[in-house]
Amino acid sequence: MTTDLEQLRYPVGRLPRHPAAVDAKELAEHLAIIEALPARLRSLVNGLSDAQLDTPYRPGGWTIRQVVHHVADSHMNAYVRMKLAATEDRPTVKTYHEDLWAELPEAKSAPVDVSVALVDALHRRMIAFLRALPAEMLRRAFQHAEWGTVTIEESVTMYSWHCRHHSAHIEGALANTRSRAAST
Repeated sequence: MTTDLEQLRYPVGRLPRHPAAVDAKELAEHLAIIEALPARLRSLVNGLSDAQLDTPYRPGGWTIRQVVHHVADSHMNAYVRMKLAATEDRPTVKTYHEDLWAELPEAKSAPVDVSVALVDALHRRMIAFLRALPAEMLRRAFQHAEWGTVTIEESVTMYSWHCRHHSAHIEGALANTRSRAAST
């Protein structure tokens, strides 16, 4: 059961750390994943009922709705952190209690379209920002209380993983919902 729960929690594996520079091809792959997320989210949640949106992706886990709102919250923080790193000398960034944010009333009840639209606009800005940065700027960093030093480039790899991680949560929740419906 522990392995099953681990797989449900981390369907694409745990967050990898890549403090070393990545080559241009790998960076482009990560940026493509980030760029594709809004359309991916939209395709996953489009047409879902409230009951489906309020389905947790694992026992004791967030609902699909909370995951979508979390992605918007998390990626807003990521964008601000990267912009701070680009414009300040190794700033210390604020962390936030994502678990508490996910329990706030709007995260548990607001329409997901609001956050999908936010992620869409945010990712267009983020991708424009990241693709315009000179390579040496990608090595600028911020300080995070839990992660330590994180370069902009490493942040890109982390949020590429984050896109895949939460897309897989939604896919898993929908697959479980469909299999339960088929067995009844």
